[in-house]
Amino acid sequence: MSGHSKWSTIKRKKGAADAKRSKAFSRITKEITIAVKEGGPDPDGNPRLRLAINNAKGVNMPKENIQRAINKADKEGADLQEMTFEGHGPEGAPIFVECLTDNNNRTVSAIRSIFTKRGGTLGTNGSLSYLFERKGVFTFSKGNFEQDELELELIDAGAEEIEVNDDIFEVYTAMEDFGKMQKKLDELGIVAENAGLQRIPNDYKRMDVQAAMKVLKLIEEFEDNDDVQNVYHNIEMTEELLSAMEKES
Repeated sequence: MSGHSKWSTIKRKKGAADAKRSKAFSRITKEITIAVKEGGPDPDGNPRLRLAINNAKGVNMPKENIQRAINKADKEGADLQEMTFEGHGPEGAPIFVECLTDNNNRTVSAIRSIFTKRGGTLGTNGSLSYLFERKGVFTFSKGNFEQDELELELIDAGAEEIEVNDDIFEVYTAMEDFGKMQKKLDELGIVAENAGLQRIPNDYKRMDVQAAMKVLKLIEEFEDNDDVQNVYHNIEMTEELLSAMEKES
């Protein structure tokens, strides 16, 4: 999964450079809203809300913002719906988009427009599902733990793969082990920078840099849309591509 790990790393660096805090806060607020609507405002009895709060802490969202989002969702939260879109970008690159929206028509129109403008095509739901597998992904700093000791704890909690980059751990679990890993991190006192179920490619596709950059521009436009929560692809993040991305950022 090194391709996914490299993509996560450069997105993390780019996010810090671009100071996209407001976008991150908006995404988290939507996660909180839908969690409260599903399971109530008490995080102790609502695992999805507890996860959203942890993710909020991971992006340094102020406590008062978190509580305000919970209170608002409990009293008058927007009627958000989860939507997914599957399509192809330039050179046929598969793109999977996850959204949370209060206006389905607006979101469908925006997603279709971005695909078309950037030389892609919107497909039918289910057409790309076989290319991705849903896994738990946790990103966090190892803190004061010894790496070997921490890795043993994580493997015991169901870690399938562990990537380490500059003291940042990225841990992958089977979907059914997500809660087990979340509980282990709580026990260890580790607050994840980000945690959630993600769609991990079964295989990665190598593209030339020029074509890959066109696809990444498409992905960036999706990520700038307020209704979009996550975007997935299977482009192999080669050193040449990473270098080109860093030059543009």
